[in-house]
Amino acid sequence: MTFTLKKLLTLVGTMLGVAVLTFLITNVAPGDPARLVAGPNATEDMVETIRVENGLDKPLIIQLGVYLGNMVQGDLGTSIISTRPVLEELWRHTPATLELVFVAMGLGIVFGVGLGVLSAVWRDGWFDQVVRVFSISGVALPAFWFGILLQLYFAVQLGWLPVSGRFPLVMSPPDAVTGFYLIDSLIAGDLAKFGTALSYILLPAIVLSFPCLASILRVCRSEMIEVLQSDHVIAARAHGLSRRRVIGFYAFKNALLPTLAIIGLRFGWMLGSTVLVESVFDWPGLGLYAVSSALASDFKPVIGVTLIITFFFVLINTLVDLAYAWVDPRLRKAA
Repeated sequence: MTFTLKKLLTLVGTMLGVAVLTFLITNVAPGDPARLVAGPNATEDMVETIRVENGLDKPLIIQLGVYLGNMVQGDLGTSIISTRPVLEELWRHTPATLELVFVAMGLGIVFGVGLGVLSAVWRDGWFDQVVRVFSISGVALPAFWFGILLQLYFAVQLGWLPVSGRFPLVMSPPDAVTGFYLIDSLIAGDLAKFGTALSYILLPAIVLSFPCLASILRVCRSEMIEVLQSDHVIAARAHGLSRRRVIGFYAFKNALLPTLAIIGLRFGWMLGSTVLVESVFDWPGLGLYAVSSALASDFKPVIGVTLIITFFFVLINTLVDLAYAWVDPRLRKAA
């Protein structure tokens, strides 16, 4: 209970700190949102009216106090450009980003852990050498450049996958249940829409997962090599246990803790990296929404996106800490 309470307090404190910091940074940035909304031909009176209606005429500290008070009540303000509540806009864009991140994370975990274990077991062989080059490439390749390459080859040249977007404009998406097109199409039993949604998400998910996959692979390989050389693993082999049991039960379980840590950190990194990936693939998620809002000097949506990303980042890392305690009995006793 104490552990959970500490994590909840950390979550609240982090959200509050991020809200204050983001609000101050966005409001000292150049650009006048009221003038942008009014248009180039607007008079000063029209600009001033918009500024008063949105509370932009008040001192910054008062704007911050009003914003934090409204935030506690679940009100993140209204977008100056769309004139819709920011919370409503976030609710509309969040499922697209989470679906992309979850698919990318799934690819990163499955292939990163699998390749890392095999690379450690076959250390210094040809397979290990190929995997190590692959892991370095994953960290070094810029996401936008890699995404454009995949678009040119798989979408433009081969025509196997769509270039951008989340779903065809000429086809209605599956009925919203979770907001995840893949899951909603399966719930509806529509395999055609599932295949369509999968074809659209595949390229951006691969681009987003590549650096994550490389990091998980490197950590998992390093930890597996260290564990395979430890005394208890050597003793287990000496007692006649099969190699598969030693690797799958004794070695992998002990190498899992650092791998869980990097998975939690990479999830937060993925949420932030969706800005580039969603811009390249025109994916209608939080990243693209934040970019379009920032370019229009509409800062309340930017703050809202930052808060959502922060919330999920802290939440996932809390779940990773709980997974630590589940994997390692010593941590359960300490808690």
